[in-house]
Amino acid sequence: MCSTGGDTLLNRPNNGMADTGSGSDLATGKLAEPVSDLDAFVRLLASHDSATRALHEWCRARGIADPAIIRVEHTGKGEEAAVPAGTLRTLLEIDEAEPLGYRHVRLLCGDITMSVAHNFYVPCRLTTAMNATLDTSDTPFGIAVEALRFTRERLDPVEGATPGCPGDTVLSQSALLRRTDRQPISLVIECYTPAILAPPVPRSVEIGRAHV
Repeated sequence: MCSTGGDTLLNRPNNGMADTGSGSDLATGKLAEPVSDLDAFVRLLASHDSATRALHEWCRARGIADPAIIRVEHTGKGEEAAVPAGTLRTLLEIDEAEPLGYRHVRLLCGDITMSVAHNFYVPCRLTTAMNATLDTSDTPFGIAVEALRFTRERLDPVEGATPGCPGDTVLSQSALLRRTDRQPISLVIECYTPAILAPPVPRSVEIGRAHV
């Protein structure tokens, strides 16, 4: 059964609930060991409830595009078997009769595809305006619903591709997004492309490119 829609939660306090997985272990006071670019990206992703915000920060820091704006392109409904139906509905805490929304998109920084994502969401737990935005625009899901102040419950990241991800995926990450009342609103499967590991663009090159 689906609970009341998200309209009633927009002005609800967060009740002191913390995201259990968004802390950072970088400020230990010890000399940090060198980390790979992939490890650095995983840490950045873990520090954000919105993957879109994490991609924006990574894109800007690496000079991948200027301006570092994340946008989506819809790719159709060809990979809905990425999650077994029973598992999906169990994770989202809904019954067989509850309608599901689905988005299969590429997230781009400039013209560079940073990730391919499957997003299974529960429309009745969003506001009317949010559903309209998701149905009629290319706004990233995390931006469309961020007024709900959702938290991100990360499932284990996997290096490489998992079912539903392109073969060249370097990191697969699944996550449940929850409202402040802990109701799940979305299960996302994110397939990060080799573009996230591209060498950073030197600042001088980035500035010159911005003026071309």
